[in-house]
Amino acid sequence: MISRKASRRFPRNAKRFSKAGKIAGMTTGLVASGGNSCPLSELRETAERAAHGMMMRSRSGERVALLLRNGVEFVAAAEATRMAGRVPVPINWHFTATEVAYVLEDCGADIILAHADILHALGDDFLAGLGPGKTLVWVPTPDDMQSAFGIPPDRATPPEGVTTWDDLCGDGTAVPPVQTGAAYPVIYTSGTTGHPKGVLRLGPSSGPSPYGTDSFFKPRVRTLLSAPLYHAAPNRFAQMTLRADGVLVLASRFDAERTLALIDEWRIDTTFLVPTMMRRILQLPQEVRDRYDTSSLRHVVTAGAPCPPEVKRQLIHLWGPVVYEFYGSTETGAITHCTSEDALRRPGTVGRALPNARLAILDEAGQACPPGTTGEIFGVRLDYPEFTYLNRPGARDEVMQDGMITAGDIGYIDEDGYVFINDRKRDMIISGGVNIYPAQVESALLQHDKVVDCAVFGIPDPDLGEKVAVIYETTAENPASEADLDAHLSQLVAKYMLPKLYVRTGTLPRDPSGKLQKRRLRAPYWEGVDRSI
Repeated sequence: MISRKASRRFPRNAKRFSKAGKIAGMTTGLVASGGNSCPLSELRETAERAAHGMMMRSRSGERVALLLRNGVEFVAAAEATRMAGRVPVPINWHFTATEVAYVLEDCGADIILAHADILHALGDDFLAGLGPGKTLVWVPTPDDMQSAFGIPPDRATPPEGVTTWDDLCGDGTAVPPVQTGAAYPVIYTSGTTGHPKGVLRLGPSSGPSPYGTDSFFKPRVRTLLSAPLYHAAPNRFAQMTLRADGVLVLASRFDAERTLALIDEWRIDTTFLVPTMMRRILQLPQEVRDRYDTSSLRHVVTAGAPCPPEVKRQLIHLWGPVVYEFYGSTETGAITHCTSEDALRRPGTVGRALPNARLAILDEAGQACPPGTTGEIFGVRLDYPEFTYLNRPGARDEVMQDGMITAGDIGYIDEDGYVFINDRKRDMIISGGVNIYPAQVESALLQHDKVVDCAVFGIPDPDLGEKVAVIYETTAENPASEADLDAHLSQLVAKYMLPKLYVRTGTLPRDPSGKLQKRRLRAPYWEGVDRSI
């Protein structure tokens, strides 16, 4: 429950169901998180009340910011926002106060809904700096989040005298919504280079596509999401599950064994996992994995970060041919589709272009590359509305060629149309005039049975310009040595690709979407150097 007071409004009559009751009695129209469940009918009634509260507090605003972790509160707040005729703007709750303030200023949201502990952590200076004309709605942090994140009870509760979720819902009757909720959310890109940019769709949300991940969301779908809903893919998965009147199970924090338990308990058939999550599941002892029945799985989707072929192979061996990889970006949506069969037949591919997408490999002159030739990957979904970057209308031109968009990835298409990604353009290492793609070296390293994770990047070298460095995680027992890794790599990559520096570490910094924060790793090596490539 959120709190004794707030539970009067949200979630109304939240219940704990037995496993049998969940499956037999509530197979459709349900949102669950932290052991609490709320039928969609009740959630939407609450959302209508909240929508009325939004319209009473702001009649001219266009956007509502959601600074909320995965939970029933997020779904209700997003539904309320759309019902009020506004556009939801989910914000990365890992952001610092400065970063949150930047996004709020950039998106122009005049209503902000946030979990209480997040607002407490952002601090008094942040709250004071919000300025007039903004409505800040404090949402009590639920018990399961308090437990998962180690949040003290006093930080989970709104202070006296503030506007709460209960206040927003009010005591009146629900009012008919302004609209049924067709708007795309504004999703902010990860901002690994500079400020994040808000991706704004210039049209209503398209209906379900017969291709790609949309085709997975049939009536009675049962979806589990642990990846944060401020990212495009899990946000879309949540929306599609609700459209299908399915069961949506949300985890506020990923835990490998808990994920297996939820799949078993709820008979989950569809889930989204970034590669890091996949690795964590594979690293569980066999006897732990064997405790849980995961035979209900039909669609295990990965996207957002390159998935090493070996990870996909092991997961397919564990769960069967239910693993799918999609390639795309917040701007393009999914533009390729890779089945388990594709992954096993052509290790390293992210699949072929979807029927409702255009994709091409372009050289520096903007000309199409022949099969097998490396260039920059461009693509576009033909059934998505056009987009712009919020407040940056010219920024789109910087990533567009021939009506297609690039995320800055380098790769090639083989003669059968399968797409392979070599690296991100900005991550490419130029050593002695030779291009080295870190992803190729990382993929080879991850084939070593003692390497858990790794990051390859370039560091300054007075002779070569750049040399290859690697920071890696290794197993606790019998850790891999530099000599072990060098011997291993020597069998798999060219000599000029071998790292000149090996650094062993604990846990590599990744954002919640699984993307390595290489800039943080590279920065110390480039201090005092007048260039960064």
